[in-house]
Amino acid sequence: MNRLTKYLTLAAMALPVAATADPTGCDTGEEVLKFSVVTALQGHPKGEAALAYADYINAEMDGRYCVEVYGRSELYPDDETLFQAMLDGDLHFAAPSFAKISGYAAKADIFNLPFLFDGPLHVLEFLQSEEINQIGDQMSDDGFAALGYISNGMRQFSSTVPMRRPGDAEGQTFRVSSSSPVTAAVLDIMGITPMKLKFSEVYDNLANGTVQGQENTFANIQKMGFYEVQAAVTETNHTYIGYPMLTSQRFLDSLDAETRAVFLIGAQLITHERNRFAFELNQISRRSIIEDDGVVLALSPAEMQAWRDAFAPVLDEFKPSVGAEFVDAAIRINAAADPYN
Repeated sequence: MNRLTKYLTLAAMALPVAATADPTGCDTGEEVLKFSVVTALQGHPKGEAALAYADYINAEMDGRYCVEVYGRSELYPDDETLFQAMLDGDLHFAAPSFAKISGYAAKADIFNLPFLFDGPLHVLEFLQSEEINQIGDQMSDDGFAALGYISNGMRQFSSTVPMRRPGDAEGQTFRVSSSSPVTAAVLDIMGITPMKLKFSEVYDNLANGTVQGQENTFANIQKMGFYEVQAAVTETNHTYIGYPMLTSQRFLDSLDAETRAVFLIGAQLITHERNRFAFELNQISRRSIIEDDGVVLALSPAEMQAWRDAFAPVLDEFKPSVGAEFVDAAIRINAAADPYN
């Protein structure tokens, strides 16, 4: 059985079983730890991983600690208030996107470099490498600890006009998740103006026309209904969305060695297990969009090459600021990856 077949088989077996983490289910005497995510908890790679981590900790630390998981920005949006809450001890775990942490770790912008990776399974090879720890090392300088890395999938563009070429949405305004200069450069090539909006604000602003397009994974696009107010989703797979699972170094340092190991090992086990299913979740989401009369445009090889050629200068421009050796390592890992066998 090749690796792709194994992924799909395991995912099909695992997806119907949903993890649960009831915010009111902690026992008296347990120390409550809060985990905040901006996505849905069930049916989304990040939410599912957060729930699974809570279940693991709640079983291993029963009677001592209880992790509550809050989704859809119920506690915090993925902005500066979330990071400050972790440093203040009001929040214990979060999984903001890589795009949200570039202010703390410049190397996180590697995932905004267009067409650096051939696909989500190639990215997994990078996430499982030693190189990825360089992002966590940069986060530690500001008091954060990266427990692991949750995978989602590749970004697709959507707009109020069908897009087959990079210039088809010229003159429009697209929502962006961060102020990344890499993303701004990509949109500038397309003739598009970026507008930073919180994830929870995207649907309403697409619906009322404040922004006319966005970029996201199929899982995000389907779960939040973005496709309902867009003419089409263009399957570009141009960049990647993933999430470092963060806590504060202060919280980790407060734990004895044995307890700390439970939290660290649990994160590694859960991210390794759940990341195998993110690919399938995005494939299911893609199919659900089409079945709900949404439009997904699959590009021809020639059309795809036009996108790659248009964005090629972005890699050259930002490679030094992201880290030339870091980017070169990702290129080597991508080239050597053989995820389908």
